[in-house]
Amino acid sequence: MVSQLKLKIMNIIGRLTRDAQISTLLSDKQVVNFSVAVNDSYRNKQGERVEHTEYFNCAYWISTNVAKVLTKGTLVELNGRVSARAWIGGDGEAHAALNFHTSKIKLYGGGKRSVAGGNRNDSAVPANNGTDDLPF
Repeated sequence: MVSQLKLKIMNIIGRLTRDAQISTLLSDKQVVNFSVAVNDSYRNKQGERVEHTEYFNCAYWISTNVAKVLTKGTLVELNGRVSARAWIGGDGEAHAALNFHTSKIKLYGGGKRSVAGGNRNDSAVPANNGTDDLPF
């Protein structure tokens, strides 16, 4: 029997909801943690515009140097794997979160920068001059 490898790779574009933080694990391995808000909108059957925001908790394991430029409000494009997590909190309420294990980060606006294991990519485009509707 041959087992198939099923990867859930996706790209998301959104804005950081807080500055990135570096965490050190017991094994002395470091990870950069940050949160990204992704906005979406559509028209319902009544023709009204409906806005929706998804929040992703992100982890980047390749280099901690990126934490310096991952600040609240920065527009980023991320490539990686997504997973869902659910738990019951201390208050007995059900909670859920989307986790994004980032393998590539592209920064938009403020210059042409990309972080992917230290590579630079000049194909980034500038942000749209603040015309986004930010959820924060």
